[in-house]
Amino acid sequence: MNASTIIFYILAATIISGALLAVTSRKIFRSAVFLLFSLIGIAGLYFFIDYEFIAAVQIIVYVGGIIVLIIFSVFLTHGSGEDMKRPTIGRAAFAALAAIFGGVLTMFLISQHTFFPSGKTGIEPSPENIGSQMLSTTEHGYILPFEVVSMLLLAAMIGCIVIAIKIKVPPHKILPETDEDGIEIFDQKQTTLENKQIQL
Repeated sequence: MNASTIIFYILAATIISGALLAVTSRKIFRSAVFLLFSLIGIAGLYFFIDYEFIAAVQIIVYVGGIIVLIIFSVFLTHGSGEDMKRPTIGRAAFAALAAIFGGVLTMFLISQHTFFPSGKTGIEPSPENIGSQMLSTTEHGYILPFEVVSMLLLAAMIGCIVIAIKIKVPPHKILPETDEDGIEIFDQKQTTLENKQIQL
């Protein structure tokens, strides 16, 4: 086993373990940190295959953008130290079956595809070539996925803003608590206290 194989297994273990800890931790802040390690492992994998530009984009957009946005949203909602509710058995079983099905389907598709080396010279993964292909409208262009990803990031930002907004309700619009008979609980407690004072 050479050094390249060892580095690949270390990166793969970092990605998989970070993803598993992110979905199994009951602390939402810890889940975000574990997801951070998983995304850093993916960036390391891009560096490993000499795709430096894609690795830099991975770090800037996901590690430096999305994860920081999630962490700020967690702190703004004051739920960083609270434990999340345990999922029900039905949801946990459904999630496990979906993950197993996705893994089996992926392995099946990979096994059915025959990989063979191409005689064509590969395009150099420079920022210029990547930008041209990403914004190209030709057959092999990626303008549609690029726009879909931009909409996804916009939706994530809007969702974080909505979660972080605190709605202040004026005091005169807060309805008093009532019991089953429609009597205000505050007035009922106040009346009981006054009766006790009169008896004393």
